[in-house]
Amino acid sequence: MSVALIILIIIVIAYDYLNGMNDSGNIVASMVSSRSMSLHSALFLAAVFEFIGPFIIGTAVAKTIGSGLVDPSVINLKILYAAVLGAITWNIITQILGYPSSSSHALLGGIIGAVVISTGIDAIKFSGVLKILIVLFTSPVLGFVITFLVMKMLFYFSRNATPKMNNVFKLLQVPSSMFLAISHGGNDAQKSMGIIVIGLITCGMQSAFSIPFWVMIICSLALALGILTGGMKIMKTLGSKVFKVQPIHGLGIQFSSALVICSAALIGSPVSTTHVVSSSVIGAGSSVGVNKVRWGVVTDIILSWVLTVPFSALIAIVFYKGIMYIKM
Repeated sequence: MSVALIILIIIVIAYDYLNGMNDSGNIVASMVSSRSMSLHSALFLAAVFEFIGPFIIGTAVAKTIGSGLVDPSVINLKILYAAVLGAITWNIITQILGYPSSSSHALLGGIIGAVVISTGIDAIKFSGVLKILIVLFTSPVLGFVITFLVMKMLFYFSRNATPKMNNVFKLLQVPSSMFLAISHGGNDAQKSMGIIVIGLITCGMQSAFSIPFWVMIICSLALALGILTGGMKIMKTLGSKVFKVQPIHGLGIQFSSALVICSAALIGSPVSTTHVVSSSVIGAGSSVGVNKVRWGVVTDIILSWVLTVPFSALIAIVFYKGIMYIKM
């Protein structure tokens, strides 16, 4: 294994770790804010099930990332460096600002930017990009609608319940949080796996797209460790700034988000956990009353969504301009 390939793997692991940090707030926000579980317990539980997610759901998303976006024959390590570094940089920026942003969108933008500046726009598989964009942009809508409907059902069936029912909702959030963590791990860790396998093929270490077991282990572990670190600012944004989450809302948000994310992973479509969970929080708030949602914060979140792909693409272009002069 060459030094250049080892450097790529290290960069991808860093992206995977930051992805976990970025999304940890999304995974545990509703459970912690509703006081169903302490922060440390919630993060530990999420990390364990994030790790095992890819081994349960499979690797269809990795194959989409590895061969569905770009013609593999034009890829080289410099392009992969620039793409991942662009995504990492954008993730760090949004972490500092405390706004939930999509690591999936950032990686997509990074890949597109690096490929276009290096080999031209013809190398992009627009049918694959369009398919991914459709899922990326429709999944938040599904998250909102499904959560809204689930919340109405929960309100209906618990309409005559006593306040003690909150304890039941808190207990039910444990399995629902496991489901969400498995779904997230099964979707997001695969994106890093796909990049590493492209690197292995590019360097001649593999002739076909298949994911070695050691790649699954390191990517799953990096994501889980990132989850343990926790994104406090993002958790506060989703847990209280958008809408004050109670145990019944937390259950609806987690179950609905997991359902959308898991379904997408099973068909091989990468989705943004950030977008799905954020829209689910908005859906839960809207089910109580539109005036319960702090729409100013929602506007800021949507703005970060819109900016992610173009800005991560531009950052990747800047990185490629610097990397292209390095001999490998």
